[in-house]
Amino acid sequence: MTTQMKWTIEDETPSYSSQTCSEPDRQTILSLLDRKLLTSHFQPIFSSRDGAIFGFEALARVLPSEGLSNLNIGELFLKAKSQGLISQLDVHCRENAFKNASVSGIARSNAFLFINICPETLMDPAHRAGITDEMAEEWGISKEKIVLEVTEESAINNYGIFKEALAYYKKSGYKIAIDDFGAGYGGLKMLSIIEPDFVKIDRHFISNIDKATVKFNLVDSIATACHRIGIKVIAEGIETQEELKVLLNMGVECLQGFYLSRPGPGFRWEAAQLPLLQPKRSDAVKREYSTIGDIARAVETVPPSASISFVFDKFIQTPELRGLPVVDGERIVGVFNRIRFLENQVLGRCGYGMHLNLHKNIEQLMDRTSLIVEENTPLENVAQRIQSRKSEFLYDDVCVTKSGKYFGTVAISELLDAITEKSIALARGANPLSGLPGNEVIQREINVRLSQGMHFDVCYIDIDNFKPYNDHYGFERGDMVIKTLADILRHVIMAEPEGFSFVGHIGGDDFIVITRPHVSMPGMEKVLERFGEEVPMLHGDEDYARGFYLSKNRRGEEERFNHLSLSIGIVSTEVNKIESYAQLASIATEVKKAAKALIGSSIVRDKRLQG
Repeated sequence: MTTQMKWTIEDETPSYSSQTCSEPDRQTILSLLDRKLLTSHFQPIFSSRDGAIFGFEALARVLPSEGLSNLNIGELFLKAKSQGLISQLDVHCRENAFKNASVSGIARSNAFLFINICPETLMDPAHRAGITDEMAEEWGISKEKIVLEVTEESAINNYGIFKEALAYYKKSGYKIAIDDFGAGYGGLKMLSIIEPDFVKIDRHFISNIDKATVKFNLVDSIATACHRIGIKVIAEGIETQEELKVLLNMGVECLQGFYLSRPGPGFRWEAAQLPLLQPKRSDAVKREYSTIGDIARAVETVPPSASISFVFDKFIQTPELRGLPVVDGERIVGVFNRIRFLENQVLGRCGYGMHLNLHKNIEQLMDRTSLIVEENTPLENVAQRIQSRKSEFLYDDVCVTKSGKYFGTVAISELLDAITEKSIALARGANPLSGLPGNEVIQREINVRLSQGMHFDVCYIDIDNFKPYNDHYGFERGDMVIKTLADILRHVIMAEPEGFSFVGHIGGDDFIVITRPHVSMPGMEKVLERFGEEVPMLHGDEDYARGFYLSKNRRGEEERFNHLSLSIGIVSTEVNKIESYAQLASIATEVKKAAKALIGSSIVRDKRLQG
């Protein structure tokens, strides 16, 4: 089954909307197809880590032609659906996208190609199966670099067939995104059925997000939910620097919109000049071991109905109070910073601040730019967001919520102290040979994820016949094997999106990797491939050519041993109801035992469903 593409008018330039757009009829659509008057423009999608190009979204455009220059692209596709021409139109647009993307050099880059699809056409019997695969092969674009965007605006009548269609593409290597999330009929239902790699938040929610508390909270909730289940979030329609700053503070991974770059006929490879960059994680060892809620403390709050004199009295009566949250019911709606309040609202420029502001509403005087995070947010994530704040707000207390309700605050000094303590503990708990976190840190990492209800896979990696290798080649060569595997695991983890995956060293020749369920198998396959490439060097030319080496077994008898290999057991919280670290370790022992029973390198993933 092959996907049918839908081409949107998302991020279309303002000049189109200012023109009088005509509604296309059936003859107009056929004329466009026959005369090949459609082409593709591309809009960049940027990474929020460093502003680098993450991918390009293909957008349909009409070539200059008499009588068609004002054609509304959205109306074109709506009419094509009603006239039974959507398959023909989609195939034409899809071919334009592949061809133009190939000519622009996408195959020579790491960029993803985002192509919109229409749910109604996934089940269209008139659509020929295999055509997307043929186009990808013809134009030399890897399926793994193609993201099929499913628009949420359309209704889906048969979710079973729809899910089956997308499963085919996932299995073939394509990635899936939900487009216009929040603007359609069944966003959460579609999210649970598709289990996409990306969610693109509709630009309605991005517009003025810096001014609209409701939009901020909705997007933050969507991002939090997506991050918890390992889905990348893309913010569409960013048009101002203020919107961009809010999204960076929120930790949204990918960015798209006029403010960063407009659509064009070819690729523009320039990185986005982001005003607020989050520092890049330097290695895979630096991890979050506790959350902001662990160090938050509840301070007194003030309601929006309070007077300025009430706020003033609170600061005077409590000298150690640095910040005063403004809470409406249980929602944080703003904050007062002690220094700014006393300087600007009480003293004022000419010393009449209290007199001038005495009768003003609290909501007119409070700050709305305070950093608000959920209590289960890792400490280091909060530290990254703080660096994105304006200089005058840099040292403001962090406001903490639990399920959107006020929970407490954290001073910047307290946050830095907590991170320092965790870093020291991590260094103490690291394995001296590999430099990776040891058992104590591993157990804490798993327990934190279990407590947050995350879905994740745990991969246990064991080196087969490591003891006889050590006995034959010596401990120095054995240490080199451990370091080699540690480096390979680091490399695989660093290739994954930041903030989720983890690698640790249990001890001896046993390692552990925590990652997203849908990337554990391909990730471990890369580990086997990379380790296999190192085997000739680890054994030397003579033993490698021989295909085995001789060493003493556990009974002290000389025995023939195969080259080094890896046994990997994978346990998933998606298919196992895991409630404790001990339960996870018990299941993992069984799975790893099954993997070691196989000859050579092997991966076994537990598929049992437990009640």
